[in-house]
Amino acid sequence: MTEPGFWDDQNAAQKVIDEANGLKGYVNTFDGISARLDDLEVSYELVKEENDEELYEELNNDIVELRKAINEFELQMLLSEPYDSNNAILELHPGAGGTESQDWASMLLRMYQRWAEAKGFSVETLDYLPGDEAGVKSVTLLIKGHNAYGYLKAEKGVHRLVRISPFDSSGRRHTSFASCEVMPELSDDVDIDVKTEDIKVDTYRASGAGGQHVNTTDSAVRITHIPTNTVVTCQNERSQIKNREAAMKMLKAKLYQLEIEKQQQELADIRGEQKEIGWGSQIRSYVFHPYSMVKDHRTNVEIGNTNAVMDGDLDPFIDAFLRSKM
Repeated sequence: MTEPGFWDDQNAAQKVIDEANGLKGYVNTFDGISARLDDLEVSYELVKEENDEELYEELNNDIVELRKAINEFELQMLLSEPYDSNNAILELHPGAGGTESQDWASMLLRMYQRWAEAKGFSVETLDYLPGDEAGVKSVTLLIKGHNAYGYLKAEKGVHRLVRISPFDSSGRRHTSFASCEVMPELSDDVDIDVKTEDIKVDTYRASGAGGQHVNTTDSAVRITHIPTNTVVTCQNERSQIKNREAAMKMLKAKLYQLEIEKQQQELADIRGEQKEIGWGSQIRSYVFHPYSMVKDHRTNVEIGNTNAVMDGDLDPFIDAFLRSKM
């Protein structure tokens, strides 16, 4: 028979192993950068001796690649806040505007999926509610990878789109909004107190892709945290029990995020800062017409290649934002 506390000891041991593996990864990366630097020094001496144009071009390219690697490593070192290394739970919700904003939310969904794929992260869809005509009404993703939350916390906020609407027969310009919420996935050993009497659990039939199981049983779960009116849903798993477990993790993550925001607001009040929270406080604008530009209003970083951004090239925005907070 398993002794009391056995699983607690196992979880604690696994946490130590994970932390050790993370530190080992940092050391290996540093050693790799150091080795590349040594190679560049040798190449530099060779270029000076040979005065070869081809070797010179190769050296320049290697320097550019090494600089990127150093910047990436430096950013990883800066991601040292609690839960930065965790997986991320990302939610997208369209603003007012019906089909226009729902389509915009689906465009952002694709953008974050492409970004995650480029990072080597895996993406799971925990909840998905399709739009009435196009796009999505809401979607929740679990993005798994080292520092996923650390990176994606830079994306939290309202995203604004300006374009000629494909749904407007008159070809008029439209402005759409969608919000992005980002929370760390918390492990079971994180102490977030959720009392049974404070939650309401509803079950319903899952919708969307999922094979024969969909719409045959009430496997989807919705949990409402009554004191904060926080609602989470999960329909990804085929089992109601597993959906409930996943939903509880999402709820704990949201309650943690609410506590962090409360602390930040208290600090802002002490400093006398005034920060609007709402659809009018976009963090980034994506302009497709009358010109092409994506601008982050927090760091003033601008990128003219909107197609690249929508294909997941978000690192310049994320990098600038995270460095501005360090």
